[in-house]
Amino acid sequence: MKEITVNASLENVAVVTSFVDEQLELLDASVRAQAQIDVAIDELFSNIAYYAYPGSTGTATIRFEAADDSMIRLSFIDQGVPYNPLEKEDPDTGLPAAERPLGGLGIFLVKKTMDDLSYQYIDGRNITTITKTIR
Repeated sequence: MKEITVNASLENVAVVTSFVDEQLELLDASVRAQAQIDVAIDELFSNIAYYAYPGSTGTATIRFEAADDSMIRLSFIDQGVPYNPLEKEDPDTGLPAAERPLGGLGIFLVKKTMDDLSYQYIDGRNITTITKTIR
């Protein structure tokens, strides 16, 4: 297991992505899996940066675990406002874009591209975890 703790700010999306990509390269992850994970990082970490600490600042810890040679688990941990992304209703992608309400598409993409997306609120911490087969 490896982890990194950074300020929950948009400037650190690239730092988190680099940290995870470095681990994925060591595991010889497929280009497709890495690209999908990068999108998930952008969405999940951006949500923390935007919404976890309204009116203040805080940190986020990203924990990288290799479940085995072909699967990884990535957890996003913050002490911000409790927020379960799984409670948000999926957007109706059958509607034209102009008729859809704003928001929700990023989490929808994460749900569709990851093998699993889970959320827990434990001891004052949001823990959002994605699992992905990398080969």
